[in-house]
Amino acid sequence: MDCDRDCGSDAGAEWVWVRRPVEAEAAAAAAGWPADEEARPLKVVFASPATYFTDAAPIGNGRLGAMVWGGVESERLQLNHDTLWTGGPGNYTNPKAPAVLSNVRSLVYNGKYPEATSAAYDLSGDQTQVYQPLGDINMIFGKHIKHTNYKRELDLHTATVNVTYSVDEVLYSREHFASNPHQVIVTKISANKPGNISFTVSLTTPLDHKILVTDANEIIMEGSCPGERPQNDNSASDHPIGIKFCAILYLQTNGANSKVEVIKDKMLKLDGADSVVLILAAGTSFEGPFIKPSESKLDPKVSAFTTLSVARSMSYSQLKAYHMDDYQSLFHRVSLQLSQGSNYQLADNRIGQSAQAGSQDATVSNYAFPIADCTRSAVLNDSVKPTVDRIITFKDNEDPSLVELLFQFGRYLLISCSRPGTQISNLQGIWSNDPSPPWDAAPHPNINLQMNYWPALPCNLSECQEPLFDFIGSLSVNGAKTAKVNYEASGWVSHQVTDLWAKTSPDAGDPVWALWPMGGPWLATHLWEHYGFTLDKQFLEKTAYPLLEGSSSFLLDWLIQGHREYLETNPSTSPEHYFIAPDGKKACVSYSTTMDMSIIREVFSAVILSADILGKSDTNVVQRIKKALPNLPPVKVARDGTRLSGS
Repeated sequence: MDCDRDCGSDAGAEWVWVRRPVEAEAAAAAAGWPADEEARPLKVVFASPATYFTDAAPIGNGRLGAMVWGGVESERLQLNHDTLWTGGPGNYTNPKAPAVLSNVRSLVYNGKYPEATSAAYDLSGDQTQVYQPLGDINMIFGKHIKHTNYKRELDLHTATVNVTYSVDEVLYSREHFASNPHQVIVTKISANKPGNISFTVSLTTPLDHKILVTDANEIIMEGSCPGERPQNDNSASDHPIGIKFCAILYLQTNGANSKVEVIKDKMLKLDGADSVVLILAAGTSFEGPFIKPSESKLDPKVSAFTTLSVARSMSYSQLKAYHMDDYQSLFHRVSLQLSQGSNYQLADNRIGQSAQAGSQDATVSNYAFPIADCTRSAVLNDSVKPTVDRIITFKDNEDPSLVELLFQFGRYLLISCSRPGTQISNLQGIWSNDPSPPWDAAPHPNINLQMNYWPALPCNLSECQEPLFDFIGSLSVNGAKTAKVNYEASGWVSHQVTDLWAKTSPDAGDPVWALWPMGGPWLATHLWEHYGFTLDKQFLEKTAYPLLEGSSSFLLDWLIQGHREYLETNPSTSPEHYFIAPDGKKACVSYSTTMDMSIIREVFSAVILSADILGKSDTNVVQRIKKALPNLPPVKVARDGTRLSGS
């Protein structure tokens, strides 16, 4: 970086060098930072048990998730499984749509935007299905427990939630994690004095279910999701079969005098143990987005027992070691250090070495930026404060270590809710405690789904994108039907919201959100970004290019000749935004919004570049794109700085 040219008013500030991980580790060791990245604290700290769902601490392995509430008298682990949704595969076509589309386009062409907005309601489709909670692990330890020294913390280095507190002279500890290698949620409860672990434990769920408690320290919960989206009128008796599930909770007890007994055929009571390990395994009958739950051949009980049989044969330390190796192989790829300390010396050493070598050591691995005045001891002290207190005081101290924590917390969440072979991160990642969650907890490709995956590549979590690529492939199958029937277009399309079943039709209701066929094209740009980071030509040829080409085929057919002799999108909306039409009325449907044209240009550019790399530049789609690009409306900037394309 040329500081004389680029630094401006910060030219006199202190700077720290950021470099590739291997270089950073060597330089940090030379400067006195601990060699072990884990020695740098990254903990979300809570001073009390959770009062609300959003106060609980999340853990997840991509498929199974839990929110740890951390109560003393009672503990709740709220559970999720990524394939628990209502309904089944839908029909994402509307044969009446072409006639409506023609009318809407005519109204837009003639400047009747409020009328076009009203007419566009008839282009909407059905609502999405709804993400469902798996249930809860409930533990009751007693009433009126007087405790001290309470702490609950999420350790981002180990992906564990730890709860500790003291009752008289006994120190109690709980440790929770979600294992990706063994596909289970694990909890260890222990005390520093033997025979002090006693509680009752049960499984519950708001879904239709039955409970079976065995004599083998097991609680088995079997149930099913609603076979259709819940409606106000539930009087119909012919509800279709929904996704089935099974969750099994197994107790491994330790202690010569420990006893376990069955209570009311629904729960287990443990007395006098030294420690106990709880292992939760779960399976569902979901076999894919195109297979009806009634036709699935998967037995969730068999799946859950198969998973559990492997995990229960291992010790707690073995389960945790596998979990740590797996998680840290992803998490420890990236470190971020903004707080000052010996890094001043690190920068000075680097600059001095460059001068001695007589080189312009200015590769892309080295960038300079100003750092805050914060000592290492302050960082360590801040790490034990409740995180909410650090957030409150941030406006005064601009604590850089809190920014580090926030950055790594985002990476932690992506690792925890999206892994190869799982479903995509939904609107809430994987965590939800409500059978009717806000916005159905459905993935929204009008920005939310994309945002969930933006950190994957720059934060070195490429594998976490794999569920997204699998899902785009499913959207292309359903989206080809939607494009053909609804819009008489080729290729594939997907709209503003989707679900487990890869819904591609418009949402129900107001076109301000429902009428937005750019969801699929925007998702397709992630495929090109992945190639740009990895230069994986096989991925580009086998996965990315076919999907990008299919999206471009739709866009080429979607564009029509407009008033201004440009190729326009009509109808067009800017997601969830209204405007005031020339007649003073509110409208949302017009033509060629900046959002549309920006995404179309990006997809078209990705196809041209991909085709050049793959030797496909002579195909019909590529030639049509090259002809269309000069005829797209240019992006303009209004007096107030607003970027405009069409209306």
